[in-house]
Amino acid sequence: MVSSNIEKALNDQVALEAFSYFQYLAMASWLDNNGFEGASKFIYNQAEEEKMHMQKLFFYINDAGGFAKAPAVPQPNHEYASLEELFKLILNHEGKVSTSIHELVNLCLQEKDFTSFNFLQWYVSEQLEEENLFRTIVDKIKMVGANTDGLYMLDKDLGRMAITPNQPLNSDMQP
Repeated sequence: MVSSNIEKALNDQVALEAFSYFQYLAMASWLDNNGFEGASKFIYNQAEEEKMHMQKLFFYINDAGGFAKAPAVPQPNHEYASLEELFKLILNHEGKVSTSIHELVNLCLQEKDFTSFNFLQWYVSEQLEEENLFRTIVDKIKMVGANTDGLYMLDKDLGRMAITPNQPLNSDMQP
């Protein structure tokens, strides 16, 4: 059974993942309304991935004998100055999520909750991928600068990186 400290920390992580989901929805909408069709499609898919991250944690808390709680979610920002600003904000946010996961892993080690520690290893690896992905995108946006042809090609590339909407991202996620 998960301790009350770990249960609270896991529920806090659920809240952070829920915020990520809604923040990415808001960002995708901004992209869609500002002519970045490919980037919008890509970020809508990232939002779905964040929702899956949240649900995976939610199910785990209950499976581990805790009580998962649906969080209140702060209103995300809906306005961005540029594509570069938006992706820099995503990269920064993913860094915060990584820090939160690392703190949670550390708490599990302190409390000798090796089951939760093991469960969280997937998130540790996932966050490395997320940060690397968004760091690469930010680097490409910087490389392109204000070149409209370059921005157009980057937007197309991001659209090709998106998976089909509503396609399961992880088949081992519980219903």
